[in-house]
Amino acid sequence: MWDVVVVGAGPAGASAAYAAAVAGRRVLLLEKAELPRYKTCGGGIIGPSRDSLPPGFELPLQDRVHAVTFSLEGRFARTRRSRRMLFGLINRPEFDAQLVEHAQKAGAQLRTGATVTRVEQHGPSVPDRRTVAVVLADGETVLARAVVGADGSASRIGAHVGVRLGQVDLGLEAEIPVPPSVAEDWKGRVLIDWGPMPGSYGWVFPKGDTLTVGVISARGEGAATKRYLEDFVARLGLAGFEPAVSSGHLTRCRTDDSPLSRGRVLVCGDAAGLLEPWTREGISYALRSGRLAGEWAVRVAEAGDAVDARRQALNYAFAIKAGLGVEMAVGRRMLSVFERRPGLLHAVLTGVRPAWKAFADITRGSATLAGMVRSNGLARRALEVLDKRMDTESGVGPAGRGVHRRDEEPGADGGEVSAGDREPGTS
Repeated sequence: MWDVVVVGAGPAGASAAYAAAVAGRRVLLLEKAELPRYKTCGGGIIGPSRDSLPPGFELPLQDRVHAVTFSLEGRFARTRRSRRMLFGLINRPEFDAQLVEHAQKAGAQLRTGATVTRVEQHGPSVPDRRTVAVVLADGETVLARAVVGADGSASRIGAHVGVRLGQVDLGLEAEIPVPPSVAEDWKGRVLIDWGPMPGSYGWVFPKGDTLTVGVISARGEGAATKRYLEDFVARLGLAGFEPAVSSGHLTRCRTDDSPLSRGRVLVCGDAAGLLEPWTREGISYALRSGRLAGEWAVRVAEAGDAVDARRQALNYAFAIKAGLGVEMAVGRRMLSVFERRPGLLHAVLTGVRPAWKAFADITRGSATLAGMVRSNGLARRALEVLDKRMDTESGVGPAGRGVHRRDEEPGADGGEVSAGDREPGTS
């Protein structure tokens, strides 16, 4: 009998396992893949991510970003620079593996190659009402006092909890090895290109001798998203270099009223649909929600009855909504503005010094977008004015964009789709 079983060894799961293990509980971390494994991800580590890492964690940085070039569909490019580092860039395999090592050092036990098919809180596999049964693909049943679902954006644990989605986007990415002369041109600088489809953008993140190049747009625009990536790569002069990896991924944002728990089961990170709606940044949300899930899972495990377990789970939900939920609400408003007026946001970021300073402060972690809107009267009034100017045509905007029934979604076996497959994300 484990105190806490965590499903998924990404940033959210490793953080949850670490938090529960540090509290002195018996923790099992289950991962279906062998580590390290590749994940489609830009790999940007902003201030909130850095501040959520375990004590003594040394980031395996591939580059330190001091400059950002913004462009609008390849035009009107402008580079803004900072003396201080804005954010760091990592490769997910090394980063995730290092997080898992910290969880193990804290006392968590890891099992790889363990695919979870379902969890049960009632029935013959469950000896009492204080127990959750985690059923593996090979038929083994693992028992726990509490379970944390951190098994990604196509989460089986999320399906058990009943996570509801309000926004689904398709990201396509290529890891492109480049010669030293090209790598040197990009060192310390990233590119963000506001794209041709509503809400879309592309990025170039340098990581030593490799450039991570990707685009993201609302699901249902699969063919257009692929064309955007191809045109983007060609425009950058990178079409002649063979990608080492080409991949795709669906990102999913929860609705405001989506549950975060069911009985003794909590969800966090992508499994809970927790990520920033405008930029679709997910690492900081995974780390922060994972830590909270691990801490509250300990309390759920200690609960002597269903009423107490429910109380602790509600406290976890309140902690998420009071922090990440507020940030997501502002992010949805920003996405709505961006979908309709990308040129305006581009002009503001590249031409208005306070806007650039706000961007830099947010990436460094000295401020949050939600905090700025809440405390800065000018920022709040500007967003309110933009809100009023936005039309409310049905089918446009973040609410409901790209959402289909779960069994219709490509990549439902784990959220991954191939950039070379048949128009992934096409509805």
